[in-house]
Amino acid sequence: MGKFEVYKDKRGEFRFRLKASNGQNILASEGYSSKKGCENGIASVQKNCKDDKCFDRLKAKNGKPFFNLKSTNGQVIGSSQQYASTSTMENGIKSVKNNAPGASIVEV
Repeated sequence: MGKFEVYKDKRGEFRFRLKASNGQNILASEGYSSKKGCENGIASVQKNCKDDKCFDRLKAKNGKPFFNLKSTNGQVIGSSQQYASTSTMENGIKSVKNNAPGASIVEV
């Protein structure tokens, strides 16, 4: 089962990353000013990851595919790494859909 890791970055902002059961990072958040805001972001991931329309499939400037997960109001709540191919990106999206709903939350 996957897990959300909550941590404070160098600027003092709270962030989360979703890790798959194999330990690989599959989604990372932007910074939040409060821990409560970060926890709300995790809840939004768990809610919105079930809807494929919430995933924006994009290409970076270098041409590599990646995705953003958006809430229903259109705000980005998490971003993936860049992938080598579209098929590996789609596997990343499947991993978010499979891992996020039941993922535990740990502070690191």
